[in-house]
Amino acid sequence: MDIRVLGPLRISCADMEVVPTARKPRQLLALLLLNYSRVVPMGMLIDELWDGHAPKTALAAVQTYVFHLRKKLAEVTGESMDTVGNEILRTARNGYEVVAELGCFDLRVFHRLERAGMAVMAEGDLHTAAQNFREALSLWRGPALADVAAGPGIRAEVAGLEQSRATMLDHRIELELRLGLHREILSELAVLVSHDRFHEDRRAQFIIALYRSGYRVRALEAFHQLRKDMITEFGVEPSPKLHQYYQAVLTSDPALDRMPVLPLPRSSELPVLPAVAGSF
Repeated sequence: MDIRVLGPLRISCADMEVVPTARKPRQLLALLLLNYSRVVPMGMLIDELWDGHAPKTALAAVQTYVFHLRKKLAEVTGESMDTVGNEILRTARNGYEVVAELGCFDLRVFHRLERAGMAVMAEGDLHTAAQNFREALSLWRGPALADVAAGPGIRAEVAGLEQSRATMLDHRIELELRLGLHREILSELAVLVSHDRFHEDRRAQFIIALYRSGYRVRALEAFHQLRKDMITEFGVEPSPKLHQYYQAVLTSDPALDRMPVLPLPRSSELPVLPAVAGSF
């Protein structure tokens, strides 16, 4: 099976689509996939589907949705309903669990690359870390589960995923700047700062990339544009840190050739990321 949640929800097997079209079964499947290898309690599923206004028939409805999901999975995989219930979509501890061994699953691959990239980055292997992060980010096809109506459970999981994506992008750009790839990422940075005008660290990365690529005037303009926008919108100046980069560009400070924007975490500072079992 080919399973995609980092963008519109897609599940296919042998050119057959698995994703239900009805709103609630679609939500149910999405929440289970976001929590792969973890049991999702029945109460959480009911809250997701009815958001605190569950009818008396909610439990039976969830059980019916799961039955039809298993039936569809059995059809497309050629497995029996018992096999699907034991090895793909299990009943466990008053809830349900999607197991991790699910063919090509983009979220699972993303988590594996995230863990690997963080580990080698902390060890000082910047090139491999940047490669892992770039590959992980390439899995995204838009906002996670963009075509699924979201209740409280999906909203929380997607918010966490989007933050992981943003942090990984921050780290990847920082790594590529440290690797001397400033020219290669200039176009991407130009797009990113236009989409998120007030992201000061991203603007600092853009300023440094411009300066190192020989565009000193454009680097100064990038600072002045942010300053103008911040004063107009909020009546505040950019941070002292950003002013420091501006002054360094203004004086052509040689330190800009090695000056970092973001600190890279050490091994002791690494966050606990979801465990990933099996191969891909």
